[in-house]
Amino acid sequence: MSLDSADVAKIAHLARLAVADTELDHYARELSSILDLVEQMSAVDTRDVEPMAHPLHMAQRLRPDAVTEPDQREAFQAAAPATENGLYLVPKVIE
Repeated sequence: MSLDSADVAKIAHLARLAVADTELDHYARELSSILDLVEQMSAVDTRDVEPMAHPLHMAQRLRPDAVTEPDQREAFQAAAPATENGLYLVPKVIE
């Protein structure tokens, strides 16, 4: 796909980008080469390729799921201005 300077000017206007008139031809060539690359990639047959969530086959290292701190809810809620049934009560801010 080939873009001209008028296309780039319209895209820049829609994206609310300030592009100098002297740079329109440069951006038209750059964007056209990017779109050509996308066309080449779209032409590749990927029917037998399994989709991947990540390009590297790795497992995430996880820490053991163990309690590291004691339960201090009562101590924290003792300093709160208002609590009820283990929940903090706050003023309504949305009408």
